[in-house]
Amino acid sequence: MMQVRFNLRLSSEGPLGQFPVSIFQFLLAVFVCVQLALPLCSFSQAPRVKTGLDVLVEQDFTPLKGRRVGLITNHTGVTRDGRSAIDLFAHASGVTLVALLSPEHGIRGQLDEKVAHSTDPQTGLPIYSLYGETRRLTDDMLRGIDTLVFDIQDAGVRFYTYKTTMAFAMEEAARRKISFFVLDRPDPLGGEIIEGPMLDPDRLTFVGYFPMPVRFAMTHGELAQMFNTENKIGADLHVIPMQGWRRGMTYDETGLPWVAPSPNLRTLRAAFLYPGIEILQSADVSVGRGTDTPFELFGAPWIRSQELLSELARRKIPGVRFRPVTFTPASGLYKDQSCQGLSIEATDRKRLRSMTLGLEIASALWKLYPRQFKLEKTITLLGSASTVEALRRGAPPRSIVSSWSADLVRFRSLRSRYLLYQ
Repeated sequence: MMQVRFNLRLSSEGPLGQFPVSIFQFLLAVFVCVQLALPLCSFSQAPRVKTGLDVLVEQDFTPLKGRRVGLITNHTGVTRDGRSAIDLFAHASGVTLVALLSPEHGIRGQLDEKVAHSTDPQTGLPIYSLYGETRRLTDDMLRGIDTLVFDIQDAGVRFYTYKTTMAFAMEEAARRKISFFVLDRPDPLGGEIIEGPMLDPDRLTFVGYFPMPVRFAMTHGELAQMFNTENKIGADLHVIPMQGWRRGMTYDETGLPWVAPSPNLRTLRAAFLYPGIEILQSADVSVGRGTDTPFELFGAPWIRSQELLSELARRKIPGVRFRPVTFTPASGLYKDQSCQGLSIEATDRKRLRSMTLGLEIASALWKLYPRQFKLEKTITLLGSASTVEALRRGAPPRSIVSSWSADLVRFRSLRSRYLLYQ
């Protein structure tokens, strides 16, 4: 780093008129130092991560020249300066965009229901829904297409469905000898922390495509490589990697604009709480859908806020702070019903472990409200019968977390074969 040294002498001797000159020199030196330091600080604190889409644009779409493309994307498929993948592909020289395909929540990421096929008003192209009457690509959808391109931002959580849409599309592409490209994007929770129970092999569903933990710390490009090899899909797979992303980066450290990946996952704050909080919803607990802060609070008509706050305070969960709240969801579970519960603030993201948080809350609710809290239904997203059974027996959540260790060591070893970034 450039160093600038100034020799100043602030003298107290001599006539009074000498002071203004010395002070002026000192202030001028401070100003020059600040001006020299600002560009260096800005450079070091604002990394310019380029997504796979950004890289492809810089390459002038060269890997896709001469191809007829079906683009699997939604509103998150944008460059770092906000340009839409749909618009870029539609105008890319040498590339023919044939059809658009959308995941859960639709092409604009606004729907919380089944999505119908539609037509894109800008390009006039068909938009085929992969979250409607079928969740797999059909011959009609793939007519005239020789290459599929996937560009969607994930949430870094096993039960988030975008990765299953990607995997199903890879399977259908492999069957028809269609090439498959993944334009990679960051895991918003970072690429290092792995948490949660492994998915039981007999519980593979649309919210659990592959036996892995709830937080897996991998990008879509890395997952695609793992799925392709481990599930023997056999797709002609190509990943356009990011540039500048490191595994230790969370989304707010990339310099990329945050685009909410689904209607209720609106902030990065919520994204860090989401893996543990979302497991509660299937057990008849509102997780804030229909409020202004989904996944940053939870509650139900049968919860007593102060009682639950005291129980959770006793458990000393690291990295979070709870406050009692009363809220009335405008939609979703307990619509128009007054709910008591707690809001959650992540006070230390480095210490926060969202799955430990989720288990502690589930354990507390089971202890305080065993008749109302449907513990057995948490299996839907937890995906681990042994974890649910341990909670039912009243095992301490920290001991349950410890019981995952051997499985996570094996998964980390498997995962290491497919990592693209340091």
